[in-house]
Amino acid sequence: MQAPTIEYGTLAPMLLVFGAAVLGVLVEAFAPRYLRKVMQVPLTLVSLGGAFALVLVQVIMRGAPTEAVAMGAVAVDGPSLFIWGVILVLSFVCVLLVNDEGHFVASAAAVPGSADEEEAEAAGGAHTEIYPLLLFAVGGMMLFPAAHDLLTMFVGLEVMSLPLYLMCGLARRRRLLSQESSMKYFLLGAFSSAFFLYGTAMLYGYAGTVSLPGINKALAGGALLDPLLLIGFAMLGVGLLFKIGAAPFQAWKPDVYQGAPTPITALMASGTLVAAMGAVLRVFWVGLGNLDWNWRPVMWAVAALTMIVGAVLAITQTDIKRMLAYSSIAHAGFLLIGVMATFDKSQQNAGSLSAILFYLLVYSFTTVGAFAIVTMVRDPGGEAGHLSRWAGLGKRSPLLAGVFAFFLLAFAGIPLTSGFFGKYAVFAAALASGSESGDSLGGWMTGLVVLGVVASAVAAFFYVRVIVLMFFSEPAADGPSIAEPSMGTVAVIAVAALVTVGVGIFPQPMLDVAHQAAANLFIR
Repeated sequence: MQAPTIEYGTLAPMLLVFGAAVLGVLVEAFAPRYLRKVMQVPLTLVSLGGAFALVLVQVIMRGAPTEAVAMGAVAVDGPSLFIWGVILVLSFVCVLLVNDEGHFVASAAAVPGSADEEEAEAAGGAHTEIYPLLLFAVGGMMLFPAAHDLLTMFVGLEVMSLPLYLMCGLARRRRLLSQESSMKYFLLGAFSSAFFLYGTAMLYGYAGTVSLPGINKALAGGALLDPLLLIGFAMLGVGLLFKIGAAPFQAWKPDVYQGAPTPITALMASGTLVAAMGAVLRVFWVGLGNLDWNWRPVMWAVAALTMIVGAVLAITQTDIKRMLAYSSIAHAGFLLIGVMATFDKSQQNAGSLSAILFYLLVYSFTTVGAFAIVTMVRDPGGEAGHLSRWAGLGKRSPLLAGVFAFFLLAFAGIPLTSGFFGKYAVFAAALASGSESGDSLGGWMTGLVVLGVVASAVAAFFYVRVIVLMFFSEPAADGPSIAEPSMGTVAVIAVAALVTVGVGIFPQPMLDVAHQAAANLFIR
């Protein structure tokens, strides 16, 4: 029996996050209660910042590895390093939101509205275990898209998801809604994980391996209509598409986004989407590339349905967080257009992969900024979720409403925002892929891009509706108050706005970084 070979230097960013999470658990177990937050916040921020620094050192000093590490279980290639960097920065700014007072319940074990809950609030109780939970979730987000075999990917999926199930139920206000969102997310997430695991078993029965390159090699010389392969592919797809909120597996997203504490919603809407889309790319590019004629029609239908569902149902929403949830669903559909464009793994289609990476970066930062602003608009019972409460916000707080309007315009893809170049990059890559394929795929891709443009126009309606409501409606006499922002919240909004403006005006440097990352994809 030979001991496994672990490349600790290459895996250092992820190992640092997991190590800090374990250390955070020890702090919860042994540190006095009054010292826990004082210790947890610096530990969390330093570990995330240190992990990001290690990613930069890896890229600058050594570049992307040319072979899988940890006995072939993890592929730390260009896309993995890019996704790790994005997730770590997003997680860092989300911790600044988590650190604000008032988001999390004083005692999750107390019945909502009970004397025990009031007593815990009066005593200043706090759930400082939120910090190690968040670190475990971030570690899972890093492992999930970098996994080079399906079992490692399943481990990453569970390590990412389980802490999120817990954190979704810890909202300080609207406790029952928060607990309902946590339960829904847990139950539906458990079903999706079961689909993923059963699909892994079916693919193992077909290929005799769970390694993604091994599955792809089996596809090159095996029967493409084998029942084990088709069932495994379908079930694996359900598990992955659930995580990005693609239709028809999107039903959990609005309820969970609405009920979860808003800083956790921001983390899920940004970091989880980045990680899940990275895993989708890893599976469909590396593992199932030789099955492209079987999965492309299905992916086309899913992408089209996702865009339609997200754009149309967002119009009917009256809650700001539910509206942003359906907006996220529509953007998942736009990203799936890029996935369609990566079908043949050829170097000429590295542009589509880089477009997806670029889109993930710009969309996720805008999303975090939007949810940071949502935390500041307050009613007596908590955040002002109903859209009617946002009427006249531009007259009450012109700067806050102006920044939020700018983020909404970026979601809509208006020029001079990062969202415009994100959509343009994905749509252009899809059209280029279709024209270069030389087969019927070109017409299908053109139709999908046209549908994406129409969905973007529909989505622009409900973004503009909120802007009109804020600036051209009279504020109610009992309108919401604007919470005094902490330095952390100000920093989050400033960083999100800076990225949205900077990339919108000067997109080329970040496009070059994304293209360089995509060119270093490891597929063996």
